[in-house]
Amino acid sequence: MDVYPIVTSPTPLQRLDRMSDHFGLEVFIKRDDLAGPSLGGNKSRQLQYYFGDALAQGADTILITGAVQSNFVRLAAAVANRVGMACIVQLEKRVATKSPFYATSGNVLLNHILGAEIMTYPEGEDEAGADRSLTARAEALRAEGRTPYVIPLGEGHPPLGALGYVDAAREILEERDDFDAFVVGSGSGATHAGLVAGVRGVGHSAAVYGSCVRRPAEAQGPRIARIVARLAELYDGAAQVEAEDIRVWDGALAPGYGEVGPKALAAMTLMARLEGLIVDPVYTAKSFAAIPALVEDGTLPKGSRVCFVHTGGLAGVFAYEDTLSELLCAS
Repeated sequence: MDVYPIVTSPTPLQRLDRMSDHFGLEVFIKRDDLAGPSLGGNKSRQLQYYFGDALAQGADTILITGAVQSNFVRLAAAVANRVGMACIVQLEKRVATKSPFYATSGNVLLNHILGAEIMTYPEGEDEAGADRSLTARAEALRAEGRTPYVIPLGEGHPPLGALGYVDAAREILEERDDFDAFVVGSGSGATHAGLVAGVRGVGHSAAVYGSCVRRPAEAQGPRIARIVARLAELYDGAAQVEAEDIRVWDGALAPGYGEVGPKALAAMTLMARLEGLIVDPVYTAKSFAAIPALVEDGTLPKGSRVCFVHTGGLAGVFAYEDTLSELLCAS
């Protein structure tokens, strides 16, 4: 596979001392919030493969779709500037909110600063339609003599981005191979699928828990299984993943994608006040919330060594200024 280097590896793997004492665990954090440009994030690892493929094809324009506050599209715009490509980002209306901050701050503001062309798509749960919209725009660009490259969202495409977290699994385990469990966000699914495939692909037995941020566990589990099956066509180690290896938890998903619930808020404040680190309300707070829940129900016994993968999303905090201010003042 062609790879364009975006991430300075390895990203830090740090023990969270106060969090470890708090839970009676050995809690480590993989700082992929520092991966890549423009506030970083897990999508940087995925984009290394998409941009590698795009450059190999001689593309001059990247097209990508995501939620209004998508970290993926913001990072794609930043990397496109680095390589001298134009970038068209399509923002899908997945979150029902009238907040002016959500529509103009955070990643939206960064997209404007980066100079990306912005399209909109009215449906938030229509991945196939969002991809068709991008494909139609790409066809129009081809008719103008351009060479576009579409980074797809929906299923049915080779999961190139998942290879980035096969790499991350190797990177973590080369530094420390005694983890009992990993905890990571599970949304589009490429990060979760790549991580579990990477862990199993090197013969490691650690459990990988995906904390649902977009859809409930009964829908997310089968989605991860399908991505892993397609990933096996790109990475042989993915064939080592068994059905029981796909673990999903959706206890912090409520009240829904892009909305802040009590478990996400509690995880956010706990991380900030014990370790001085910020997790965002959409992805990483809901991801980290899995750890106290898994401790409470006995899934993670005292003394377990746990690696939390911090996938970034810091810019999104500012899009929730009014919501977070209200919740924090009320707590």
